[in-house]
Amino acid sequence: MVAEPAVLRLENLTKRYRSDRPPVFEDLNLELGGGEYVAVMGESGVGKSTLLNLLAGLDRPDSGRVRLLGVEVSALDDDATTLLRRRAVGFVFQAFHVLPYLTVEQNIALPLELLGVAAAERMRRTAEMMEAVGVAALARRYARELSGGEVQRIAIGRALVHKPRLVLADEPTGNLDPRSAAQILSLLRAQIKANSAAGLLITHSRTAADTADRILILDGRGLHAMEPAGSLERDG
Repeated sequence: MVAEPAVLRLENLTKRYRSDRPPVFEDLNLELGGGEYVAVMGESGVGKSTLLNLLAGLDRPDSGRVRLLGVEVSALDDDATTLLRRRAVGFVFQAFHVLPYLTVEQNIALPLELLGVAAAERMRRTAEMMEAVGVAALARRYARELSGGEVQRIAIGRALVHKPRLVLADEPTGNLDPRSAAQILSLLRAQIKANSAAGLLITHSRTAADTADRILILDGRGLHAMEPAGSLERDG
């Protein structure tokens, strides 16, 4: 039986923006399988956003490789990269990026429409995801009418409705109050585990990071592990 490749693998990843300056980071290595959920922390300026852009194929490394489902992302042309990202990656952002003049249902269904999923299947999967993230009762409401916590639930539903293998979350609770933030982090973790996705959370918050299976620190020495504090109950 052939083992399934890691969902995400970084191999000696290096990125610089000027040849006369030190690299943003160099020789980063990481492997994530389905169901693994990690948090990446680090000071401002260490390259966390740059790392996300490389993982998603929005930028290209100067050396090293990003492999997503065994495919070297930087070796693809722009069209193939876009298609791989659309099929295999889900994004959750701090700024939500939900479309305010679409309904909850329309926002969550959008990735399925872009992938050309048939209407009946699209409606079924959208309904299931609205139920999973707790917004089924808001299906016909417009996103602009909802609270920040509700909108972030929509963002998670939209990011996961197409069952991506990799979920990238960039400070997803930075604009939320502590109670809403805790609910969102719990929901995000539960959905990553339920879909056997690989999840990567970028955050400045140790409280948020402690909801992940493990914490990685990005600094001048690269990516290295830090044990989560406390005795949080883990699933999966």
